[in-house]
Amino acid sequence: MIVQTAAPGQPHFVVEQPDHARACGRLAAAFGNDAFAAPTPRDLFIFTVTHHDEGWVPVDALAEAAPTTGLPYHLTQTPLPYLLRTGKGSPDFNEAHHPFCGLLSSMHTVGLFNGRYGLSDFVFIDRIPAEHKPAADALLAAEVARQERLKAALRADPTTAAWTEDVALFTNYKLLQFFDTLGLYFQLTHAEARRPARFLNVPDGRGTDHTVTVTPQPDDSYAVSPWCFAGDEVEVVTLGRYLRPQPGLADFRAVFAATPKEAQRYRLVPGREEGR
Repeated sequence: MIVQTAAPGQPHFVVEQPDHARACGRLAAAFGNDAFAAPTPRDLFIFTVTHHDEGWVPVDALAEAAPTTGLPYHLTQTPLPYLLRTGKGSPDFNEAHHPFCGLLSSMHTVGLFNGRYGLSDFVFIDRIPAEHKPAADALLAAEVARQERLKAALRADPTTAAWTEDVALFTNYKLLQFFDTLGLYFQLTHAEARRPARFLNVPDGRGTDHTVTVTPQPDDSYAVSPWCFAGDEVEVVTLGRYLRPQPGLADFRAVFAATPKEAQRYRLVPGREEGR
């Protein structure tokens, strides 16, 4: 899960990973204008973004609290055996929908362990404790094999072969990372603590990558520059639960289940230099 920061004395907004991905999918569905081409294949791409963390469903359902916080395990604190389970489960789910979805989801899994294919300096595989390294290596080897199998299947069909070309595939991968990290920008940090952020390597579908900036505004909107979405604004909704640390972890699952989900909303608008 994602445990959002909170002001002193305030509850934390806790987001299940599939709800994180649903918000990312809404961003993906809104992407594209005269300057930024919409993803291809659009519907399959949006499906993958919307479900890129589907492997977390059984892990989040455990609703386990971390003994150090009295809150659910935060994304970066999740026990590694659970992460390995999700790393396989998400591509499994997406492959069942379509080979392209399984391929892109598998790339997301491998990228999270290997610095997002060079887009990030954080190489998680290098920090895995020795006792878990064989399992992690086995997961990654299986995902690389999955990718080769799915690429072969897609290349065998003239209607899907172009999707596996290096530029096309990596463009979609970079877009998935953009929507994933943009969703996390809002979900990791409470509103009062959000600061301007830069998102690198956002492809326009025409051969150029851009740095997209997101800047909080006085009216509680967020200015995006360059504007890469359709229309004059985009509203994104994330569902989650407002929870306080539970002393002793007693009946935490019951507390979690009894707490209804609420919505956080984020409004994105074009930056000033684009006429706003």
